[in-house]
Amino acid sequence: MIQKHILLMDGPDHKGLIYQVTRILFTHNQNIIRNDEYVSPSRYFFMRTEFEGETDVNELLKTLQNELPAGLNLRINPKKKKDIVILVTKEHHCLGELLIRYAFDELDANILAVVSNYNKLQPLVGKFGIPFHFISHEDRSREEHEEAILRTLDVYRPEYLVLAKYMRIITPEFVDHFPNKIINIHHSFLPAFIGANPYKQAYERGVKIIGATAHFVNSDLDEGPIIAQDVKSVDHRQTSSDMATLGRDTEKAVLSKALKLVFNDRVFIHNNRTIIL
Repeated sequence: MIQKHILLMDGPDHKGLIYQVTRILFTHNQNIIRNDEYVSPSRYFFMRTEFEGETDVNELLKTLQNELPAGLNLRINPKKKKDIVILVTKEHHCLGELLIRYAFDELDANILAVVSNYNKLQPLVGKFGIPFHFISHEDRSREEHEEAILRTLDVYRPEYLVLAKYMRIITPEFVDHFPNKIINIHHSFLPAFIGANPYKQAYERGVKIIGATAHFVNSDLDEGPIIAQDVKSVDHRQTSSDMATLGRDTEKAVLSKALKLVFNDRVFIHNNRTIIL
């Protein structure tokens, strides 16, 4: 089988970067399948190059580092499914969507396990033959609970964590174990409607749109780089229950879209923003 890889590059813009990269790939007998690039107004360069061919990846990366201008961030990833662990609480809609996509090979990921602080969703996960770990937070401090989760994650060593409506605030210390590797989904009412029953709050305020946001998690709650968003129009005819149903459908779609982008190495993080190629 022909090897496929993705070259990701970002850094200060220089004249001829695309030419130099394609030349080096050509001399290493690689075939470029797709190339996308973007230069920001501040002259910062981003490029994603998908290529195929037999090659020594380390040697190719060394050549790129030696022949391209200094100051560029370079990495070459194999084009493959990412290994993930999903964290959940009680809500099933996002988890169910990911499990079905996984079962039909539409997720671009291997779900290694599901971890939850409740055992409510264990029967659902069991139908897909995926390990389920119930790690209760009862009678544990937040730090003790996270330590127990980390011990489980150490067994699987996932490339990404997906918070599929995991309704626990995680500490910066936990996030530090997975920098830019935790993806969360939430309704887009934040921060306008914080706390319990956001759709009831939205209904009472007479909102005209509802939506969802998928983002990377950092030390600031719900303020990490945004990956994907969507909104749906509503009006006075919708009840708060109708809005919640539409909101859940939107969350499922937005999370799936965000994961597809991330798992295909299309997302760059720069200054708490994302560049998607």
